Order: sequence, then C-alpha cells, then structure tokens
Amino acid sequence: MLTVRTLSACTARHCVLFGSRCGVHRSLPGWTNIRGLATSTEGTLRKTGLYDFHMKNDAKMVPFAGYQMPLAYGNIGQSASHAHVRTDAGLFDVGHMVQSNFRGRTVTAFLEWLTPSSLTSLAPYTSTLSVLLNEKGGIIDDTVITKHSEDAYYVVTNAGRRDRDLAWFKEKLEEWNASDSAKSGKVEHEVLEDWGLVALQGPAAAQYLQSLTSFNLRELTFGKSAFVPIKGFNLHVARGGYTGEDGFEISIPPSQTEDVTKLLCNAPVQLAGLGARDSLRLEAGMCLYGNDLDEDTTPVEAGLTWVIGKERKETGDFIGAEGVRKHLKDGPPRRRVGFIVDGAPARQGAQIYSSPQKELIGVVTSGIPSPTLGKNIAMGYVKSGFHKKGTEVDIDVRNKMRKAIVSPMPFMKPNYWRG
Repeated sequence: MLTVRTLSACTARHCVLFGSRCGVHRSLPGWTNIRGLATSTEGTLRKTGLYDFHMKNDAKMVPFAGYQMPLAYGNIGQSASHAHVRTDAGLFDVGHMVQSNFRGRTVTAFLEWLTPSSLTSLAPYTSTLSVLLNEKGGIIDDTVITKHSEDAYYVVTNAGRRDRDLAWFKEKLEEWNASDSAKSGKVEHEVLEDWGLVALQGPAAAQYLQSLTSFNLRELTFGKSAFVPIKGFNLHVARGGYTGEDGFEISIPPSQTEDVTKLLCNAPVQLAGLGARDSLRLEAGMCLYGNDLDEDTTPVEAGLTWVIGKERKETGDFIGAEGVRKHLKDGPPRRRVGFIVDGAPARQGAQIYSSPQKELIGVVTSGIPSPTLGKNIAMGYVKSGFHKKGTEVDIDVRNKMRKAIVSPMPFMKPNYWRG
C-alpha cells in the first residue's frame, strides 16, 4: 500500500513528452501474477484519472486489480525502467488505490479496533503500515494509515480489495456507531473517489520535487506527511513508497491530476509502470496482496508482527486478536521468508521441499530475476523450523529441482530519508 506500502505502503513507479520513455522486457516473463489480480473484463475495467495521459505517452495498458493500468511505456525494457528508479527517479500512477478519510471523536479507537496498530501514540502527520484483520486474524488487506489529528485519518487500501474493504468498513462502522463505543461521537468515512495518487520514487526524487516547492523537504522524513505547495497546487505529500528508495506519494484532487503529473515527469524523472513496480517492491521485500498476503494468513505468519503495537500484543482489543495472540504465543505454523534461487527463477506457486529429505514444506508466492542483484530472488511461506537464514531447500521450477537458500529480506538495503 504503498505504499509505506510500505511504507509499504508501497513502491514503486519517462515521459514521451520529454524524450525519455521506459517499459518492460518484451517477453514480459512472469506476469501471470500481475494479470491474475484483474477483477473485471476489459469492458468493465475502471480507469484512473491519468488514462488519457498514459495513452498519449505510449503506455502498454493491462488489466490490474479491476483497472486498466500501464505495464510499461514505449520500447524500454523492464530492467532499464527498474534501473532508472534505482539510480535516478521514476513516476508511477497508483491512482487505482482506494483513498479514504475517517473522521470523528472516536475515530482513533475505531481504527484501533479495526487494526492491531497503536494509533493513540502516533504523532500527527505520521504514517504506519497496518493490516485489516478478519475475525480469525487473517489479513483482509494491508493498508497505510496516516494520522492527521486525533479525530482525522487518511487511509490508503488496495484496489484489488476495494469491494471487500469498503463492505467491511461499512459493516464495522454501523456496528461501531450503534454501540456505546461511539457515545462521545460517531465516525464518518469518506472515499476520495477519482482522486489521483502518484508515487515519485528514486534517489533523484527529493531534489526534483524540491525544485517545485518552497517547502523544505529535508524536514519531511520517511513516514511523515504534510500539505505541500507545488507550483500553485496544495497537495498531500507522504514520504515513502513501494520501491525501497526514497520517494513521495502525492494525493491529487481529480481536476488537478494530469496537470500535476505533467509537472512531475520532466527529466531526470521517467514514467514507470507495473513491470518495474513489481521487481522493485520484491527486491525491497514488500508484499503484494493476493500473492503474498490473504485472509488465511496472519500478520505473524507474514512477518508483519512489527505492525502490531507493543502494548496491544497482550491487551489490545482488536478484531482478530485471539488468532494473532495464538500465533504470537505458540509460534506460527509457517513463516514468510526470502530465497536466492539457483538456475531459473521460481514463480508464484512453485513448491518448496526440504533438502535433502524432499518433504513438501511450502510454496513460492512471488519470484523474479532481480535486475539490481543479478540473482533469482523469491519470497514464499515455509513450515516453521525451515525459516532460518541459510537453510538450504529445493524448489520445483518447471519440474526441475533448483537449489535455493533462505535469505533475509529486504534483498537490498533501503534508501529511505530519515534525516
């Protein structure tokens, strides 16, 4: 999500207008997982506010999470686009994400019921990666929550979970507002329909954005946000992203989305699509909902225990707390880990076996040849006990066993700006 996706939330994202274009490898290896998140036929796919802009810039559009989204631009390969974000800066359209405002005197308590995060202690204009949990402690969605004040929050959730999330919010808001918990004030939910959201990511992102604003971006450290004047536009800017690089996620009113995006994609910034975004996020060890997270997976299994507030692990009254505490106390039956894979890349669904016993112990959820590292990387779930760093396993890649080693994530050192 993001964002911070994470921030996790999430990250990672030139412009034909300015002479530099980029895309993904022509053969598009391994994109069944990205395409698999499409939730509608092409005739009913949604469009972000930048659809016409993408078409003018020679984007290859594909179904993703119910939207028509840019996979690549022009003729530049995925590796080149990926590398440009690592060395300079890329701009991603993430306007398919669901942006929401939650307001009310009891909103902090409501969101602490909906998630396991400690929001009471979160400073204003600070963000945190979090998770929405079902009654069993399974992850409905991962989300980035930004606290503006004690009674106002900005929340970003995944497009592919839009219907599930919005229905869940509606159900739980009705339950909350009808209970004694809302005696001092009800909670309201506003979806920012059709708002734009772009992610400017990479080591050159801060210098480029600074050239467009009088706001001192050095004061905006990782996980912080502010309303920033950008060439006459006053925009919500959060420092974070989905790439492991320094960067910003910028929320834009519908009428301003294309104009702001044009300001943000001059050289050295290049437009980047889903192809680069997926390889960047996997190098950064970040999850993709539907691949690496689902409703049968708890945050403990997913390696996201850190999103659970310290004081809430034992006493927090949040939805799904019993299932989460059981895994915290007894240990989870499986754990999300990273792998370095010999030979060919292991893709989503590849089965993992113990070595040399050949016991089936898990499954790969995401995998690519890493453009930055020059190695095949993957993440997946294995039985507890096989999750320790350096454990050797075998992965079935197209009916051939490939040696792999459990490796810590992220696969590359993050380059977040922490001041």
